[in-house]
Amino acid sequence: MTRRPSVLFVCLHGSAKSLIAVEHFRRLAAERGVAVDAASGGTEPDADIPPRVVQGLLAEGIDVRGQRPSAVTPADIGQASRVVTFGCELGDLARPGLVIERWDDVPAVSEDFRKARDVIVSRLPRLLDECLKPS
Repeated sequence: MTRRPSVLFVCLHGSAKSLIAVEHFRRLAAERGVAVDAASGGTEPDADIPPRVVQGLLAEGIDVRGQRPSAVTPADIGQASRVVTFGCELGDLARPGLVIERWDDVPAVSEDFRKARDVIVSRLPRLLDECLKPS
């Protein structure tokens, strides 16, 4: 039996880029009717999701008001078949053989939610396609 693909999105605070990515990735997978697991977290998580992120996602029909950023754990890394990072290092959490894709060029959400969101969302179809390829 093959393991279901699992993507972990990681940014420094776990409250903006990784959250936008995971929510839109889940939406894309649901629209395509494919089964993938996706999670997000931060290496230094914020206590709360910034209002601009909550409002930006709400405008797109995604409600994250009850969520809190969480720290990435060794278990999160262990379950992931692929990791996407946004301008942060995994440090000791990185394990040999782990596929890590760096999206360090995504603009800051604090400066322009829409621009950052557009860059992230434009990359998700390719990422999903790659996750679904037989290994």
